[in-house]
Amino acid sequence: MKKIFAFFSLFIFNKSIAQEINTLEPVNISNSRTLQKNSVTGKNITVVDGKLFEKLPVISLDDLLKYVPGVEIQQRGHAGSQADIIIRGGTFQQILVLIDGVKLNDPITGHFSGYIPITPAEIERIEIIKGPAAAMYGSEAVGGLINIISKINYAYKKEKKLNITAGAIAGEYGLINGSAHLYSTGEKLNFSLAAFTNNATGQLLRSNNRGYFNNHTFSGSIARQFGNRWQFSLQSSYDIRDFAAQNFYTTFLSDTATEKVSTFWNHAQLKKIGNNNSDQFDGVYKNTLDNYSFNKSAIANENRSELMLLQYLHTGQLNKNINFVYGTMLEHRKINSNDRGNHSNNHAAIFGSSVIQLNNFSINPGLRLVNDQNYGNEVLPQLNASYSVKKLFADTTARLVFRGGAGRSLRSADFTERFNNYNKPLVKSGTIGNPDLVAERSWSYEIGGDITWNNFRFSATGFYRSQRQLIDYVITPYADMPRKTNLDPAGTYSLAKNIKTADTKGLEFEIAWQKSFCKDIHLNLVSSALFLDTKTSDATPSFYILSHAKLLLQQYIMFRYKNLELSFNGLYKERAPQSETRAGRVTVVQSVNYAIGNGRVQYNLKKISGFVMVNNIGDRQYTDLLGSKMPGRWTSGGIIFKL
Repeated sequence: MKKIFAFFSLFIFNKSIAQEINTLEPVNISNSRTLQKNSVTGKNITVVDGKLFEKLPVISLDDLLKYVPGVEIQQRGHAGSQADIIIRGGTFQQILVLIDGVKLNDPITGHFSGYIPITPAEIERIEIIKGPAAAMYGSEAVGGLINIISKINYAYKKEKKLNITAGAIAGEYGLINGSAHLYSTGEKLNFSLAAFTNNATGQLLRSNNRGYFNNHTFSGSIARQFGNRWQFSLQSSYDIRDFAAQNFYTTFLSDTATEKVSTFWNHAQLKKIGNNNSDQFDGVYKNTLDNYSFNKSAIANENRSELMLLQYLHTGQLNKNINFVYGTMLEHRKINSNDRGNHSNNHAAIFGSSVIQLNNFSINPGLRLVNDQNYGNEVLPQLNASYSVKKLFADTTARLVFRGGAGRSLRSADFTERFNNYNKPLVKSGTIGNPDLVAERSWSYEIGGDITWNNFRFSATGFYRSQRQLIDYVITPYADMPRKTNLDPAGTYSLAKNIKTADTKGLEFEIAWQKSFCKDIHLNLVSSALFLDTKTSDATPSFYILSHAKLLLQQYIMFRYKNLELSFNGLYKERAPQSETRAGRVTVVQSVNYAIGNGRVQYNLKKISGFVMVNNIGDRQYTDLLGSKMPGRWTSGGIIFKL
């Protein structure tokens, strides 16, 4: 409790809040696939402005998400090399990632959820829903979802305008970052071209290897209006990540892995807009090629996956108090792999929800009917509600919102969880898939409230998730392996298993405040705390459940004086201990608790800005996941042009 008190005391006295993390009313978010006020959704939602990439000490999307309230990012490498996204505990597989409302999660593994094929300059905002959202968005939204809204579909302008932004960063350990974005808006036509690259020789790892990375994203988008009702958009991007992956997945001393992941992503959307309704058709094709080499003498794993998705949405309004949406989705997933074999899976869903407002009360029911080759037919209901009141305090109006909800989710195993290491002639150790896994199922419940007063907002949420047959990896001796065909009797393995029960409970707190002292001085803050506890039925704890934070403190601070901007972000994390001391393994103890902070100083002129930033100011040596050494202090500087 002393740590909590010190954390909040450090920032509350500043009387500030970040406008760019928009938790104040009014804000329209894409809840239930339609734009709604945050206060009527009944959910705990954070909206992050894409402009933060130009203000905070971050150089990739996972760097930014790492400091967003309630989102835990478990990084293995720096600057987009690899990161698992966690919301409200659970595993990295239980988060749904969307771009403009369509699914992005890769069929190979949830480890690839952080490979998001969009450049920072193209992002209008990021909407983060904490808690279940499976009824409207998809079965994987167990812990929550991240919906990235691109600029191309955001708005058309009456006056044609061309925006050109370019930037470059250079720093220690061979860091070179470059970005360019051309964005044109008009009354009938928007188009965008963007490129983004992160490169470094990297800091030293074990055995004199360096944590290098060469990560690039190239994209193009176009959106066109036809008449007053029809809109068509097409987005396409190529994303390639080439990085050192030493001890990303194992703790072997022989692990000097490298990995290369390339993604080709395409999204076409056709939309018809009526007076009080709309019809939207989405088509997505995603192709991912993963090349993983454990060491120079090992045969590389070659995994190619395809995701094809068709989606239809209809939104409507019965009257001024009732909005509704319904739709259908068809999904085909496929993998060709020399390691996992060749497999495919089909998934279909019909869904609907509505937002009903009666004076200060709103209710948001939703229902999803799904059919999947792995588990057959299932029904996913969800219900959220909120009650909003306004009170007058000291000549100012405060808004109080009470909210709550319950929902059902389920998730079937991906191709890695089912078939990892199944196609190799001999496997001496490592993670092993299990084709007999059944789908995991859960019920989630939450209750909370928000108070907004002037430029201050406080939010508190309590939640509970009851999970059955949770899928996670558990250390398993050879004798207990269900399949021994290509295994070594002397080996010890991590088997993908169903955990009979796993119950998670937690509390979330967020504080937001902003203060303008005069015309030229502004101070902004967002600060949060997350308390989590998970109990499972197994005597041997599963790996990823054991890895999530039990206590997570996060914050942003931004200060501006005329043209000078100072920013700082930081976090403190506590979790259960894990260690590895077996022969032939890296002798390492996972960081049970650690604090890191990053700072940035920037000076802005009319069309050019220059900055210096330091990541991991305290040079903290830590691991987010066992064996994966994270970088120490890293200093860099850059410049941004806007035309």
